[in-house]
Amino acid sequence: MGHGWEGVVLKLMRGRDFTFTVTGTEQVTEDFRRVHLTDGGLLAATGGAHPTMWVRVWFQRDGKPHQRGFTLVDPDPVAGRFSFEFALHGGAASEWARAAKPGDTVDATLQGTGFTLPDPAPARLFVIGDAASLPAVNSLLDAVPATPATIWFETTRASDEQLPFRVDPAHHTLHRVPRRDAGAHLVDEVKAALPGLLGEDSSDAYVWIACDTSTTRALSSYVRRELGLSKDRVHALGYWRP
Repeated sequence: MGHGWEGVVLKLMRGRDFTFTVTGTEQVTEDFRRVHLTDGGLLAATGGAHPTMWVRVWFQRDGKPHQRGFTLVDPDPVAGRFSFEFALHGGAASEWARAAKPGDTVDATLQGTGFTLPDPAPARLFVIGDAASLPAVNSLLDAVPATPATIWFETTRASDEQLPFRVDPAHHTLHRVPRRDAGAHLVDEVKAALPGLLGEDSSDAYVWIACDTSTTRALSSYVRRELGLSKDRVHALGYWRP
């Protein structure tokens, strides 16, 4: 399958192509599906996985190639396996996930996934995400399981209450925030709580944001400009557009 002009651009940016094969699926909730895959040599080629590692996966939409980023869930470099998790809605990716069965293949390009926690490691985490970024949220929490973390998670469906959060009550505080006013309600909730939680000295904190693009931009601007966190203490990436 050709990848069109996007594929050409990614190749020029030294993207590497792989083909994954489906080994099984799980319907986690009515709106959330997990697909298990072999990695096509990806993890061996990259020397393993890092927290929140993602790839650009190719789907067909109206006969044209279309790519979306997906986080590797529970990557196993020895076995050469991992999973993807899909928040099901309209679109080519969701349609593919609903129909996926063992033996199916899907192409992907590795480009743009770099992420490392700051050094020294943060003593406190503040995480803001939603169903689209839940795999990355869980990956981040798995990487530093004993680090105290406060998570704001935007929900859109009743089934979001059943999503597989990897939180440890001893270290993590999870706030579910219903999506209202195109994400503005989440922004207001974070602005109301974060300054008090950060306190006067935020040098040991790390803020990780991955929501829809406009919400992510609003919160990233807020924590950098108004709360004064340095660039190396904030990671912000828009995961989708409404």
